[in-house]
Amino acid sequence: MTTNLSIPTHAPDEPIKAPSKLLFLTEGGRAALGLGVYAMTHKLLKNAPKGDGHPVLVAPGFMTSDRVTVILRNFLNHLGYEALTWDLGINLGRPEYAYRMLERVEEIQKDYHSKVSIIGWSLGGVFAREVARLQPESVRQVITLGSPFRDILGQNHGRWLYDLLHGPNGINIEDELLQDMAKSPPVPTTAIYSKEDGIVNWQHCIEEEEGPLTQNIQVAGSHCGLGHNPSVLYCIAERLAQDDDQWERFDPRGLIKLLYPNLY
Repeated sequence: MTTNLSIPTHAPDEPIKAPSKLLFLTEGGRAALGLGVYAMTHKLLKNAPKGDGHPVLVAPGFMTSDRVTVILRNFLNHLGYEALTWDLGINLGRPEYAYRMLERVEEIQKDYHSKVSIIGWSLGGVFAREVARLQPESVRQVITLGSPFRDILGQNHGRWLYDLLHGPNGINIEDELLQDMAKSPPVPTTAIYSKEDGIVNWQHCIEEEEGPLTQNIQVAGSHCGLGHNPSVLYCIAERLAQDDDQWERFDPRGLIKLLYPNLY
């Protein structure tokens, strides 16, 4: 059975609005400013925890491709990981991408003889969580960057483009998949979000309740700049550096902790 993708998943009496127009209109400028901050701090980021060489798949957001994840993937490669592209072209938001990503993860696991960590930016993170739910034995952990998994159809500033591409009635999607999107996958999962996100509401990007394998981590910055945000990059490095069977919550020490408002 299928249902229309345009049906909201949140209770009608508890609407969550899209980010303010000011945040939306300043997204580009703030992302560019973030690039400058990255340029000034990238040498310091070289001191981030090093990796063990396991493969990390990086999935881009809606209407973007592997090109936008270059900085993030280069950073991961420098730390010693095998940072890999999703190889599905532009992310047009089609539900079948979850299954195509699953095939990609299976291919990577076979090639590297290792579980795969998945980093998903925005809508890419929604698909990453679905892959981990479908085949958790292949996924080491999931990290999402501004991914509206709590309500993929909620009010946001990308919805008009989605409707333009797919029509006002959206795409049909399995009821079970639609209902499961807000549920945590059975693998370690970190949701990184920003309250200054100008594209999607940050409340859609966090676990409603954290569990033993889930954590919400707040950073400052734009949605479009999450992939080169130094706070995000350091957090990702620390998350990925953990042993596969000893996942612990992110708990930075000293002044670094000030970069993560919800942790102090």
